[in-house]
Amino acid sequence: MENTESSPTRCGMIAVIGAPNAGKSTLVNQLVGQKVAITSAKAQTTRARMLGIALHEMAGTPGQMIPTQMILVDTPGIFAPRRRLDRAMVSAAWEGAEAADAVVLLVDPIKQRRHELEPLLEALAGRPERKILVINKVDRSKKEPMLALAQDLAGKVDFAEIYFVSALTGDGVPELKDALAGMMPEAEWMYPEDQVSNVSERLLATEITREQLYQQLHEELPYDSAVRPEKYEVRADGSIEIHQQIVVARETQRAIVLGKGGSRIKQIGAAARKELSEVLGVPVHLYLHVKQLENWAEDKEIFEEMVLDCVR
Repeated sequence: MENTESSPTRCGMIAVIGAPNAGKSTLVNQLVGQKVAITSAKAQTTRARMLGIALHEMAGTPGQMIPTQMILVDTPGIFAPRRRLDRAMVSAAWEGAEAADAVVLLVDPIKQRRHELEPLLEALAGRPERKILVINKVDRSKKEPMLALAQDLAGKVDFAEIYFVSALTGDGVPELKDALAGMMPEAEWMYPEDQVSNVSERLLATEITREQLYQQLHEELPYDSAVRPEKYEVRADGSIEIHQQIVVARETQRAIVLGKGGSRIKQIGAAARKELSEVLGVPVHLYLHVKQLENWAEDKEIFEEMVLDCVR
């Protein structure tokens, strides 16, 4: 996509919010066109406020295409916070919506999570940003209940537009992307054309390992786990050496992550190493170890590593 000084450009920010596990990260990945955020069947997978950067060409005057850059804020799910980490996550989500050119509310019509969705609707109703309702999972939901849900939600918030998509398969996403691009103001781009995220490779590496924890341990390991970066170094041969610490709250969880004879952590490391090598384009040497830290979710230093503002 060519971006010259003589042609006008558009650039704006879009906050993607919703209840936990609505599919926000999957939708951001679809809009960007590649993976920039980890996804999981577990709720509250996204912890930090991360940016995905999507490009699109808008039709302008006849024969003219307007290069458009959309900064997608993949926010943590908004829920009732209990721990210090929870409060930081919810704060990050709302901050992601501030000063956005559009706010996308993504709703899972199957689970709905009304106890978390209703307070979110009340808060959204009074916000000044342009609001877009996106009903997810059209590939798994029946049409009539989805239409009824959309009508119900539209009665509570003044949504500018409503879209029905499948973040997983991509159904309806091109139409949504086209509409979002049209809402972006005329402005210079904020990031280079080839940049797809604001996430450093060091943080991306911890996120990929955390995704493997969720995928491989399923319900065995609760939400109380984190991955901390310890070392990220480029070797003389161009390969990358990465050391990470997996933090869990209880000793029983440590045993689960390690597995019999260290078998589980080896499987997690092998899968994460393979994906990291593909993403970074060079061989990766990944070293993992597990630490039990009972109150890690109250640790200010861990918040900062996750790019979360500390909340008292």
